[in-house]
Amino acid sequence: MIEIPAGAFRMGSDAGPEDERPAHEVFLPAYAIDRLPVTNAAFAAFLNAAGPKNARGERLYDDDDSDARIHLANEFTPARWRADPGYEAHPAVEVSFRGAAEYCAWSGKRLPTEAEWEKAARGADGRRYPWGNQAPDATRARYGAAFNATVPAGSHPAGASAYGVRDMAGNVWQWTSSLYRPYPWRADDGREDARSPETRVTRGGAHDWPADALAATHRGRGLSRAPAAGHHNIGFRCAR
Repeated sequence: MIEIPAGAFRMGSDAGPEDERPAHEVFLPAYAIDRLPVTNAAFAAFLNAAGPKNARGERLYDDDDSDARIHLANEFTPARWRADPGYEAHPAVEVSFRGAAEYCAWSGKRLPTEAEWEKAARGADGRRYPWGNQAPDATRARYGAAFNATVPAGSHPAGASAYGVRDMAGNVWQWTSSLYRPYPWRADDGREDARSPETRVTRGGAHDWPADALAATHRGRGLSRAPAAGHHNIGFRCAR
């Protein structure tokens, strides 16, 4: 994990889409965030411990979706969940919001808030992208590619944030713990209600989205992201 120091940062943008406004200052205590998104291999280990549904019957992983890259391997007795060959290091997709939250809890962590995600991506200097203000290119992020054309996590070190956090732009969108509500962001205004069925914020853009989604302030507007289901281009990382 990467340690993010306590301090204020500028969240949002007055020049971006309406849901990024107004830009405002947020102070966050120190926290840590995963250097990389959770991979298929790591999520398979969780499925072997927890299964694809929780005790409430909520789906944690859409294993019956054709876009899933983790399946039961029947050559084991009993059968075990295993990442498809060649996809072990790719970010886990088809994970529901609940599945992401429960994986993080299982590993002794939690999902990052929207503010924590943005600070880890953007730093304290108000940059547009994790790497700075230069326009995206293929050395920094995976974007503008075909449907389901993810690449292994960590494939674009040149796109790391000022703190050294990788894959904060492109490849897969990432769940946060925050409900998709208007700014300004506040941790105590109800948007961190863990059990709410409302839409959650996703961040970072994805392999099959255009470059404008890679901005560190982009909140996933227009993305299909029902929290009870998994999606082919949404993954996650954990914080603590």
